Amino acid sequence: MRTRHVVLLGSTGSIGTSTCKVADDLPDHVRLVGLAAGGNAGLLIAQALRHRPRAVCIHDSAKAAAVRAALPADIAVLSGAEGLVRLATMDGADIVLVAIVGTAGLAPALAALQAGRDIAVASKEILVMAGETVMGEAARHGARVLAVDSEHSAIFQCLDGRPAESVRNLWLTASGGPFRDGAAWPAERLAQVTVEQALRHPSWVMGRKITIDSATLFNKGLEMIEARWLFGVEMARVRVVVHPQSVVHSMVEFVDGSMVAQLSTPDMCLPIQYALTWPHRAPSARVQTNLARLGSLTFEEPDEARFPALGLARAAGAAGGTLPAVFNAANEVAVDAFCARRLGFPGIAETVARTMAAHAVAARPALGEILAADAWARTEAAGVAERLRV
Repeated sequence: MRTRHVVLLGSTGSIGTSTCKVADDLPDHVRLVGLAAGGNAGLLIAQALRHRPRAVCIHDSAKAAAVRAALPADIAVLSGAEGLVRLATMDGADIVLVAIVGTAGLAPALAALQAGRDIAVASKEILVMAGETVMGEAARHGARVLAVDSEHSAIFQCLDGRPAESVRNLWLTASGGPFRDGAAWPAERLAQVTVEQALRHPSWVMGRKITIDSATLFNKGLEMIEARWLFGVEMARVRVVVHPQSVVHSMVEFVDGSMVAQLSTPDMCLPIQYALTWPHRAPSARVQTNLARLGSLTFEEPDEARFPALGLARAAGAAGGTLPAVFNAANEVAVDAFCARRLGFPGIAETVARTMAAHAVAARPALGEILAADAWARTEAAGVAERLRV
């Protein structure tokens, strides 16, 4: 297996720092040739001094001079949105791992595909907002879109190249979050959920936004839409099952009734490593799974009455066009309002539902229409959240 030259966009976030661990573990297989961060100049500098990429980018242009002064002359320093695109299309890169939260990762991801680079997607927004566009550009330029989310990586591994017509259902597993127990957390009690309670995820240590999304199951809704595009199946064949142990990361049910699952103890380094070394598997001792110690694995139906995000996602993904972008943007606004204690926990889903209902869907949108729908949804959702203000 030859060394893969990797551009990492979002190097200072949770996925980015885990990717740096993978590079440390596999110096003969993974070489970080480009690093990009939003505003954490200190950590970007430390990562650059350790991994010695050919170039770095700081999205906050005001910090570019400080980054440039701290790094040796052989590491180019770029900045801003234009710098992200230049980094994503740099010569000699084999794959671009996009781990930028929000819409900022969309333009560099498309630029990388148009330059014939493979991309590994850790940013849900890219495929949720523009899945049809992204997969179309990949096909047009002979590039691949690889999964980094543990659930989509699991499906990718289970499919192992089998065609979509051999699949009856894709099964995404969900931990259920901190409010899975309907007896302890009936619908009426969810109205009293605090930010601190929603941030106590039972299985994973993640950033604030994705942890809240895990509590509402919006993360699973976003993943449903992603899976629809990544694996070329319609929304009706993308299913969710609650699996509190988070050991089975997802499953594929084939048309003959057999099911194939991927299991491991929860650690994002494993799906990151597989995306960067695929189609090979590199040895690593970072993830250890002891089935006897884990004991029983359980599964249950999600409670869509208490967690309406799944139904909203199914509707958005089935309608397509600009509605998934609206679904995503409205959720981001609602999560921010909840974390600012201006919106109750059930208000997150209510804000998204009302914003989706108010949207006039554009079918087969161009990129500009997608971005316009995103901007419209943010304004609309802010108004809805204000009207629902606690």
